[in-house]
Amino acid sequence: MHKIILQNAVSVDGFFEGPGRDISWHLVDEELHQHMNDELAAMGGFIEGRVTFELMAEYWPAADQNPDSSPAEVQFADIWRDTPKYVFSRTLTEAPWNSTVFADVVPEQIAELKAQAGGDLVMSGADLAASFLRKDLIDEFRIYVNPVVLGEGRRMLSPAEYKANLRLMESRAFGNGVVLLRYERVAA
Repeated sequence: MHKIILQNAVSVDGFFEGPGRDISWHLVDEELHQHMNDELAAMGGFIEGRVTFELMAEYWPAADQNPDSSPAEVQFADIWRDTPKYVFSRTLTEAPWNSTVFADVVPEQIAELKAQAGGDLVMSGADLAASFLRKDLIDEFRIYVNPVVLGEGRRMLSPAEYKANLRLMESRAFGNGVVLLRYERVAA
């Protein structure tokens, strides 16, 4: 059975977005982008909420046509287009680019996705992550801590009645100061 991985970039003080949905502070250089491409190319699918899907769909379908795109951006455009996407939305009924829309997070449907996927499934965002956490559906956490303190914004994980024991599987520092912390959930 494949895993569901929550992957997010955060500030040192735990925010994944600054005020006004600002993510300009994310430090994604070629080294980090290539690392993420290598990780994401192996995934069986991307789990996205409507907002994340729409933001990605604004840029990535044609990013490889932009002459200013870096080699890593060109590569990720192919990865994003080709990888199955599972979009959770109560307003969308269909979505392009190899996407399937789900109206709600149903544990039985998620179990079927995990069993059928060609690899692990990766997700990001806060609202959708909260839904998955409430239903105990996240198997692994990949947190990319950026060397910045925002002071305010939107937290990656909001207070919830969810508790999990985690085991550190990997830590890695990148040249730009970002640190990957990779944890797996352990049975209580």
